[in-house]
Amino acid sequence: MRKSCIDTFLDENKLSAGSIDEDEFLSFFLSEMKGGLEGGKSSLMMIPTYQGIDGKIGDGARVIVLDLGGTNFRSCLVTFKDGGKPLISNFKKVPMPGSGKEIDKKGFYSTLADNIESLLDYSDSIGLCFSYAATILENHDGVPMEFSKEVKAPEVVGTHLGASLIDELGKRGHLTKDITVSVVNDTVATLLAAKAECPENASSYIGFILGTGTNTAYLEDSGNIRKISPRSGKMIINVESGCLDAPLGALDRAFWKTTQDESAHRLEKAISGAYLGPLSHFVIKSAIDDGFFSKSFREKFSSLDSLSTTEMSHYLEMPLNQNYILPSIIDDEDDAYILYRILDSIIDRASKLTAVNLTASILKTGYGENPRYPVVINADGTTFYKTKNLDVYTKSYLWNLLEKKHGRYFKMVNIDNSPVLGAAIAGCLR
Repeated sequence: MRKSCIDTFLDENKLSAGSIDEDEFLSFFLSEMKGGLEGGKSSLMMIPTYQGIDGKIGDGARVIVLDLGGTNFRSCLVTFKDGGKPLISNFKKVPMPGSGKEIDKKGFYSTLADNIESLLDYSDSIGLCFSYAATILENHDGVPMEFSKEVKAPEVVGTHLGASLIDELGKRGHLTKDITVSVVNDTVATLLAAKAECPENASSYIGFILGTGTNTAYLEDSGNIRKISPRSGKMIINVESGCLDAPLGALDRAFWKTTQDESAHRLEKAISGAYLGPLSHFVIKSAIDDGFFSKSFREKFSSLDSLSTTEMSHYLEMPLNQNYILPSIIDDEDDAYILYRILDSIIDRASKLTAVNLTASILKTGYGENPRYPVVINADGTTFYKTKNLDVYTKSYLWNLLEKKHGRYFKMVNIDNSPVLGAAIAGCLR
């Protein structure tokens, strides 16, 4: 009886892929994109970047790169040699400032400066990859709008990333008059990396990240960006797709109330690495309350204060492996089946939502109708590739929704060090 009712539980709470109307969701997504481009009411920021994809990088060009990610802060030097081939050196990785405990403005920029001071003898160009929503200025500086992924740095919101970093370096006695900082979102950097590495037959490019958080970038006709002064050509748009006010179910809405900001990043909270595990933990507790699991499982599961995305993926990968936390608390086959169905359904739904996200972005490019010239999606992020079935299910939904229904063709690639490479390219092309 418990097993036979679990699909109804998932459908009624819009936790299954089948409960998501892809056409309705796609129409909503495209409407929010249009509203964001025009400066109207929209949950999507649709941030203009003033960054195109044309231009050449000089042989021997050097750029200092800072990559402020969801979990880690990386710094390095990128040198373009042998016709533009990037060489990464002086690599350093530390925790993202504000990811453990709240950090103030002084501590934030001090951390950034600490990690690049030793590189200033090599270059005056800095490419700063910022994995959070930021207004990009025409001089390529960036002003953070907010932090997501549970990073706490409220004093940094509203500051100028490039100017503040240069100011901190100047206070330390460095000559700063020739230093330039180009701020790009990580998805914008991922798109630039795709253009650099896959120039042959692509009709357009998408930057997509599904890791701790999620976001998308694509190339838009500048004339469609009504909220800025008129200009020609194409410009990369940072969609901030994780912010979509996704129309999901009652359990999602209840889960949002347990997060840092219940009204923000609602699509991200259904598909990204920071939230898939906690969402699953919340759903399992609800299923326990509804009587789907045995008393034994209920008692053992109550000892788990949380669940990570890695732990949920482990169960789907090897549900009999007693070295993993979830298999170790199961001694009933019905419990094992129901748990698998819940976790797999959450991944399946995340994949469909991801496919709709990517389909909307590709339709907005206007390209991809010729299979010889597909739109290249550079997909980056550990969650996308390491979470059981997430990439496989997403590609299947893309094939059906994008190619079969809308007649647009895509090629998905995974370029190593995309945020670092793209930020370096932005530093060269400013």
